[in-house]
Amino acid sequence: MTNTEQEKPSGAIDAGMLARLQAWQGGSETLADDITAAPVRALSATLDRDDAPPAAGTRLPELWHWLYFLPHHRQSEIGEDGHAKRGGFLPPVPLPRRMWAGGRLRWEQGNPLQVGDRAERTSTIASVTHKAGRTGELMFVLVRHEVRNERGLALTEEHDIVYRAAAAPGEKAPSPTPAPKDAAFSREIVPDDVLLFRYSALTFNGHRIHYDRRYVTQVEGYPGLIVHGPLIATLLVDLLRRNVPGAQLARFEFRAVRPTFDTAPFRVHGKPAEGSTDGKTFSLWGEDADGWLTMQATAVLA
Repeated sequence: MTNTEQEKPSGAIDAGMLARLQAWQGGSETLADDITAAPVRALSATLDRDDAPPAAGTRLPELWHWLYFLPHHRQSEIGEDGHAKRGGFLPPVPLPRRMWAGGRLRWEQGNPLQVGDRAERTSTIASVTHKAGRTGELMFVLVRHEVRNERGLALTEEHDIVYRAAAAPGEKAPSPTPAPKDAAFSREIVPDDVLLFRYSALTFNGHRIHYDRRYVTQVEGYPGLIVHGPLIATLLVDLLRRNVPGAQLARFEFRAVRPTFDTAPFRVHGKPAEGSTDGKTFSLWGEDADGWLTMQATAVLA
């Protein structure tokens, strides 16, 4: 794709454009990385944990693989929103607002990622779909990841990315859903600029909605900095680890329901899932300062 095609302003996605975007389906890339100790120490500090210093052989907690396999685009390749310009591995969707909307993960028991591993992640564009919603056009890109170490497959992940049109003047947000009030355990999180900066730095995430208040309020039309969806998911799993000693996950799925902003503290909650008879399935969710549901998740222990 040319730069002109990559930076085409948002508008109606007709059948021809959809066909061009769907040509990305089946495309793949493979990235290699070393599971080193420094990012583990840094995320432990960011989450306010008192973990023992990691060493070779330390098991990588679930979701912490998001600290690795990071894209390192040159500065000249970065677009206005802080992401890489459209049209590389991901299709050049001409809608300006992009979010990590959710995912599903499965860990291979007996082969966790460990500090000291040499690992490889293969990513494939599984599908590119279009929908015209009440708030405008939406594009959904499903990416499948497989992560392997020297011992074989360690985890598989499905990653949902949603692209949306720019906010229209006076556009109303979708009606919120009240968060459940029957949590068995909870934690309050203060999403200050330092927390968001640290997580952006750890994940080499240049997306300006997480640190540039002028951009997020004046260009994308949000009331404040947006808390990273993966950070909230990580906090949900961290909450489970704090309340279920020794918890190790077999599966995890999550869905972002509503943006969380840095304008007030938010809470993460959990409880044993209804109907779970073996004590291995937990419901987890995020709640903003107004009591609205922001993220839903289910964790299944090994």
